[in-house]
Amino acid sequence: MNWRELLDLLYPRVCAGCGGRVGDATGHLCWDCQAALPFVRQPYCLHCGDPVEGRVDEAFTCQWCDELQPAFDYARSVVRYRGPVQRMIQEFKYHAAHHVAPDLVRLLAAGLPTAPEFGPLDAICCVPLHRAKLRQRGYNQSVLLAQGLAKELGLPFLRRALARTRDTGTQTHLTANERITNIHGAFAVRRPAAVAGKALLLIDDVMTTGATVAEVAKVLKKAGAAKVCVLTVARG
Repeated sequence: MNWRELLDLLYPRVCAGCGGRVGDATGHLCWDCQAALPFVRQPYCLHCGDPVEGRVDEAFTCQWCDELQPAFDYARSVVRYRGPVQRMIQEFKYHAAHHVAPDLVRLLAAGLPTAPEFGPLDAICCVPLHRAKLRQRGYNQSVLLAQGLAKELGLPFLRRALARTRDTGTQTHLTANERITNIHGAFAVRRPAAVAGKALLLIDDVMTTGATVAEVAKVLKKAGAAKVCVLTVARG
């Protein structure tokens, strides 16, 4: 019996998706919940990666991207924000379930090879929290994800390159247009020299309308970033 099996015997892992025992599955999702993960598959918008139902016979960009022309080069998400991964992210984000961070990092790492359009990347950054929200929550879940992925990929993590200069509150109940207005001007690049000329991978946990990552990408581009690609665990 190895040390992992011994730990499972003494402290059985609970599935973050269904609450049952994980058993011999790796991480904190049981085999059934892993099988139920709703991976994002084509067809989706070439720019923001928003998936659509049904059959689409040619490449397309969605109406949101056509109208607003978000500053990021590409955005992709690994799974849909529902089912087991939704419960896992909510526990991670709001209840300090840091033990599931490696599971979510593995999803990000598995999703990256499916986006060859990103091309070579120089560094990783993430969506920052405002200091008031950071004091309240005690951690930034996107930092944990970006830090883990940077280590996995052997890329620099530009943890302090970005700042959230205004507390925008929760955007959960806002419409797409309200989110764009609410988030406008809420970010700043603190270390322009760290991003200038770089191809950056911007990490967040969930992408819903894309307003937040589009605003972050805009300030990164204004600071001289050559490319900004977005990767999130889930798409709302």
